[in-house]
Amino acid sequence: LAFLLLPFGSNSQSRQERKQLFSSTTNYEIQMLGVGQDGTKVFKIWAYGKNVDEAIATAKKQAVRACLFRGLPGSEHTNASPAICDGGTADEQQHADFFREFFTTGGQYLNYVNITTDGVPSGQDRLKVKSGYKIGLKVQVLYNNLRKTIEQEGICKKLDYLF
Repeated sequence: LAFLLLPFGSNSQSRQERKQLFSSTTNYEIQMLGVGQDGTKVFKIWAYGKNVDEAIATAKKQAVRACLFRGLPGSEHTNASPAICDGGTADEQQHADFFREFFTTGGQYLNYVNITTDGVPSGQDRLKVKSGYKIGLKVQVLYNNLRKTIEQEGICKKLDYLF
């Protein structure tokens, strides 16, 4: 009778799978807040890290990655923004040397992200989770400047290539 009550073929994640997901470059959430000054996007990004400082550094990196490879969702006040690299992660793999250097610690990606949250996140923007911390960080990404740099590097097509 006990065997009949136990579920067969459990779909739970192994510890290794959870660890890989936790440290994945796509493990983040975005909440659009609005459009900042011309050419910028303002949003809250939720990212993970083993400690708060690591989570903040990860959030900055993920904010730029979202603009480059995933795009930004719309909200009731803003329209969705497509990814700058229309090839998504295929562009990242094709230009791996550039992006490896671009996203190194203290790399060029920091030129395109400003933190709008003062100090270390607290309250609802700082959650203790099993493997560390999940933080919500309000950021402003210099979207048009980032696009211009990526176009100059020849990674994505210019917006006016059809004209």
